[in-house]
Amino acid sequence: MPLVLDPAAQDLLFREARSANTFTDEPVTDEQVQAIYDLVKYGPTAFNQTPLRITLVRSPEARERLVAHMAEGNRPKTASAPLVAILSADNEFHEELPHLFPAAPQIKDIFFAERPVRENAAALNAALQAAYFIVGVRAAGLAAGPMTAFDFEGVRKEFLDDDHTPLMVVNIGRPGPDAWYPRSPRLEFDQIVTTV
Repeated sequence: MPLVLDPAAQDLLFREARSANTFTDEPVTDEQVQAIYDLVKYGPTAFNQTPLRITLVRSPEARERLVAHMAEGNRPKTASAPLVAILSADNEFHEELPHLFPAAPQIKDIFFAERPVRENAAALNAALQAAYFIVGVRAAGLAAGPMTAFDFEGVRKEFLDDDHTPLMVVNIGRPGPDAWYPRSPRLEFDQIVTTV
């Protein structure tokens, strides 16, 4: 077999993992979230820019404010998940580059002096980190329900600031009853891979 990762871990992280639509009421602890971050923080980003920011929505008042911005079909999921995370891109990530990329601290000003360039880089690299985060949630034995059907500007105004762009809302917890929709088809290898 060409994969080194144990087949049970392959199933946990990929083959059997699904986007959950219902959750039990078992809490997701700060320690679990810390362990997830401590695992996924090593995923690569360009120049180690790590622009992902995570806003944990725990209080009932904050949850109510967030639910108001979700698409109607997503509201019950977000209202009932034990933990909800707003994943966003920090468009001022370059301020951390002298620390995060000490081999070339000058790239902060060489490559990222202009805001539009930072926004593009932040969106791409934070999306990579968001994918790592979802896999990390699965590695913790939890289910993730990532969603992009919400009022992005409303969520930004309610929970973030002008320097952060929301990417997705992720419901997190143990899967509840009827948590899964039927698995949708995937493209085959020869449909997506071209050798030149």
